Amino acid sequence: MISAGGRRRLSSKRYRSAPRTDGRMELIAVCVRPNFITLPNPQCGNRENWMFKAIAVLIVAFAAAGLSTTAHADFERDKRACIYPGRDLDGEIAACDRQIISGRYRGNDRAIVYRNRGIKFMNRWSRKAAASDLSLALMDFSRAIEMNPRYADAYVSRGKAYVAKNDPDLAISDFSAAIRIDPRHVQAFNSRGDLFRGKADNDLAVADFNDAIRLDAKNNFAYRNRGYVYGLKGDNDRAISDYGEAIRIDPRDALAHNNRGNIYLKLTKYDRAVADLSEAIRLDPSFGAAYANRGLAQEALGNAAAARNDFTVALTLPEKYANGKWAQDKARERLAALNGVNVSSAATAAAKPAVSASSASPSSIKIPSIASTKPVLPSAVAPTGSAPPAAASPVANVAPTATLPSGSGDRRIALVIGNSAYTSVSALTNPRRDAALVADSLKKTGFSSVTVLTDLRKDALMSALRAFAVQAEAADWAVVYYAGHGMEVGGVNYLIPVDARIAVDRDIEFEAVPLGQILNAAERAKKLRLVILDACRNNPFANKMKRTLEVASRSASQGLAAVEPEAGTMVVYAAKDGEVALDGAGANSPFATALVKNLPTPGLEVRRLFDYVRDDVMDLTRRKQKPFSYGSISGRQDFYFVAAK
Repeated sequence: MISAGGRRRLSSKRYRSAPRTDGRMELIAVCVRPNFITLPNPQCGNRENWMFKAIAVLIVAFAAAGLSTTAHADFERDKRACIYPGRDLDGEIAACDRQIISGRYRGNDRAIVYRNRGIKFMNRWSRKAAASDLSLALMDFSRAIEMNPRYADAYVSRGKAYVAKNDPDLAISDFSAAIRIDPRHVQAFNSRGDLFRGKADNDLAVADFNDAIRLDAKNNFAYRNRGYVYGLKGDNDRAISDYGEAIRIDPRDALAHNNRGNIYLKLTKYDRAVADLSEAIRLDPSFGAAYANRGLAQEALGNAAAARNDFTVALTLPEKYANGKWAQDKARERLAALNGVNVSSAATAAAKPAVSASSASPSSIKIPSIASTKPVLPSAVAPTGSAPPAAASPVANVAPTATLPSGSGDRRIALVIGNSAYTSVSALTNPRRDAALVADSLKKTGFSSVTVLTDLRKDALMSALRAFAVQAEAADWAVVYYAGHGMEVGGVNYLIPVDARIAVDRDIEFEAVPLGQILNAAERAKKLRLVILDACRNNPFANKMKRTLEVASRSASQGLAAVEPEAGTMVVYAAKDGEVALDGAGANSPFATALVKNLPTPGLEVRRLFDYVRDDVMDLTRRKQKPFSYGSISGRQDFYFVAAK
């Protein structure tokens, strides 16, 4: 385009020279874009406009891809830091924090990340001995179990944390829970066996180590630990055999060499003792007990100078393992004796304490450090969406017996909870009254312990379940009654504490307690585990809750989902799965009213009792509500709240 002033104006067109067929040159207009992010230019053709649009989109896409690639690289780096052990535990814990808040994990994958962070806290605790780290680890392991009540590894990790906290009873409960979930969990058997050994229950300890070896014939820890118990029982040949197998599997096992040397010391086979103890020292030069034990053997052989040297070194080493203090005390004692008696009398004196000290001093109980437990790799890209399938429960071989009544002579305990005063939704009228009514009825039927709690916040509910789980260990019956709100999300049932705030479906993991946690608290009872839920009431949370998870789309509006508890456990719903129970217009819910009416009936077996409860509720509600029972209990026994007169 030529302007009136004779100057060429190039607005949206630029010109270049092009040869003509006659050899002359002419100017040809070329459509250009000095800035790609512009509106279409009417002076350019459609083809050119779309081309520039496409280029603009590609540029934006490449820029976004660059940012996305960077974010993905950061996420993957955090994932690796959260999974694998390193030197910067603070940084690794921060990486786990970012993984948790990323929102990219669901269900079991999220539970795995919590467990991994708990392991990091445990490792930091082992370095710095900060009590807060131990508490944080316990919280993370508990959260992982809440998210997936079938997560056996999380129970084992929490059990080890309880060991560190010096709470062996809770640790045994967790290891037992892991074994019930996964009867092939070698580490759970080995760890529980060690705790039984600490309680001087040597037969149970040997049984657990036997199972660990049966499941993993190359587990040197189990052989070494069983050898230690055989030594305590005075079965020295078996002890030596097990230590030998542990050494064959792992020739670098310093503890196994020390412990076998200690058995030889008891048997007065001093040369063999010196050989094993020297190997233990070679493998672990800071092993003070090995020096002390070798000093005893050298003293018994008449090698006073060598004995003095070993005892002196033992005194300079830090206390290591459970026998560290014994090693220093024994070294100090024998050095004093060597300075005042001749070698022959010292040999006699040395031999005697070696026998008694050998059982108390060398600790073969070396559970693998929690740091050595390789965390499981979570899948952030393709989460599983559900907990792993439940493992089959181990079945003991029991000789058939005649059907016997159970009830009056058994130790029976109950936990009764009524949640009415919800803070973020309207309160329920009856649960508190229902809980008081049911608790009073249970007391009258002869329960030795009935704990009644109302309006529980999340932390209080979890504390109550933990305390009840410990009680259940010594009980024949464990009964849990819960009245209040409950809901299902993605096929998982949750009980709702009074302080819950559930705005989005994913909040449920943090705000509520899975039914599996209730079942775990009761399942330690020996004969009957009974969970009664009057928690199927019309749920105000479901109507207000925003749904973001695909698995949540099928439910979360009415009732609870069906359950399949393990053998020996019975779960009773006030209304069948998928249906709604009524809170009731009277002083109590229809279900609580029917339950209390039938509980005191003499000679009414528990299965038949809940048939009566069902019929009464259907009559009271004009067939609008139908209670339902799930699970199965022993067919060899009848269970009565009140025995026949």
